Amino acid sequence: MFAPLRFLWNATRGHRLAPWRSEFLRWRVETYSGKKAETLTSKDVMSFMWTSRWEMLSFLAWIGRLDREVHKHS
Repeated sequence: MFAPLRFLWNATRGHRLAPWRSEFLRWRVETYSGKKAETLTSKDVMSFMWTSRWEMLSFLAWIGRLDREVHKHS
């Protein structure tokens, strides 16, 4: 449960109150949507996150499974 939260915390470092300013998240949105990161607005990022919410939740669940596997073997 904490791995997805830790990922989001790290991904928005320096921009926690305005995650759409995070270079990492802007790069991810650019990668998946094709929109240029320099032109993204908060509305674009939030819209992308809303329309991709199931994929994002699946990704965060995968992060949690990966984190559990890493800690199980260490």
